[in-house]
Amino acid sequence: MLYPRFFFALILLGFLSGCDLQQQESPKPTQVAKQGAHLERVKKAGFIRVLTRYDSTTYYEGSDDFSGLEYDLVTLFAQHLGVKAEFILPDTFADVLQQTAAGEVDFAAAGISITKEREKTLLFAPSYQKISEQLIFRSGTKQPKKISDLKKGILEVVKGTSHEQTLLTLKAKHKDLQWQTNENIDTDGLLYLVNERLIDYTIADSTQVQLMRRFYPKLNVGFNINPARHLAWAFQKSEDLSLYHEATAFFKKIKKDKTLAQLIERHYGHTRNIKYVGNCTFQLHYQSRLPRYQELFQQAALKYDMDWRLLAAISYQESHWNPRAVSPTGVKGLMMLTRATAKQMGVKKRTDPKESIFGGALYFKQRIKTIPARISEPDRTWFALASYNIGFGHLEDARIITQSLGKNPDKWMDVKHSLPLLTKKKWYSKTKHGYARGREPVIYVNNIRSYLDLLLWQTSDLKTGEAGAMLSKP
Repeated sequence: MLYPRFFFALILLGFLSGCDLQQQESPKPTQVAKQGAHLERVKKAGFIRVLTRYDSTTYYEGSDDFSGLEYDLVTLFAQHLGVKAEFILPDTFADVLQQTAAGEVDFAAAGISITKEREKTLLFAPSYQKISEQLIFRSGTKQPKKISDLKKGILEVVKGTSHEQTLLTLKAKHKDLQWQTNENIDTDGLLYLVNERLIDYTIADSTQVQLMRRFYPKLNVGFNINPARHLAWAFQKSEDLSLYHEATAFFKKIKKDKTLAQLIERHYGHTRNIKYVGNCTFQLHYQSRLPRYQELFQQAALKYDMDWRLLAAISYQESHWNPRAVSPTGVKGLMMLTRATAKQMGVKKRTDPKESIFGGALYFKQRIKTIPARISEPDRTWFALASYNIGFGHLEDARIITQSLGKNPDKWMDVKHSLPLLTKKKWYSKTKHGYARGREPVIYVNNIRSYLDLLLWQTSDLKTGEAGAMLSKP
């Protein structure tokens, strides 16, 4: 059985490490004759073997393909080497560390935090992200604010993780500190147990909490249990450091050209947008409203070749799945079409659910086609959504501004910072289409990305407890 994932969330702003990260001094090889053999062996074989783990922050199977920050980084590194990536998922997190130290794989990319204890047996590449370990509790429970508050209640962590090491360190000063370790489920699973009131507390990395609180909005952070730590890939301590040095050069490159920042934005840039009340309202509407229209979303998505959940997320942002919704400006229906757009899409009655959904799907498909072909996914979709909200002309103005600022007009991460400038005369006076409420499309896109994540989570087999079968794939 592979690494167990009973309560895993799909698709899921990280803490970008920046230039001031604490980095290890690269060890120098002791036998020059052997140097380069590892890298050449990988290139000759045509693949790299990488240990990872199923997690919303690392590696998971999304709606169309695998995803996760570690998955994206390793895939890019493999492309950099001209090889393919082979992902291996051990039974436990402790196995990840042990097998890496033993040299059974090329390296591990599993959201591993750098600790002094681990540095004794492992060699860490440059850090790519900064996290905090946080004490998690559920609403309705008194907030713990310090270690001594944990005397009452069950605290449980995953065996072999840095969270267990943190508690062992704290116990030297807090003799009464007690906890349980679990080697059968991971931190996502323990967060589920806290949400269900089956345990009182657990410890999780801040990035993981950031993602999972969208699915379990009643989870709360008690306090940061230790100073911030850095995440990095782990390599075996070896005389041949050729692959390690190549990874070091790779991270230097993707930090400089902003690829790393773009990946972190892709996975975390929208995750703080939906607040507790909005999340609970969504859950209510998911149960009471969506079932009436889900088949129509699926039919329209099939016709226009898109994920029905993206279409449903757009509709929720527009109308909260209310077919009689009307805005002060006169847009109506599930997809909130203007009179002019409805006429263009052949929609005769905007409040008719079927006409609205199919008209909205066609209009969004047209928005996708207007985006320059060189812009790849997922930025292409985010740009199409922005143009759905603000219009293609204003989006182009923002992209031109982005380019004038020396940033990338083909990346949503950069353009979303330029859109709000369309409210300032200094900038909109120089554009073709003039003033626009540029903050709105940024909020609009972030909301839809969050609703899409929630829909993917709600409709996944993983949520219904069928993770064992799905996640035992090789």
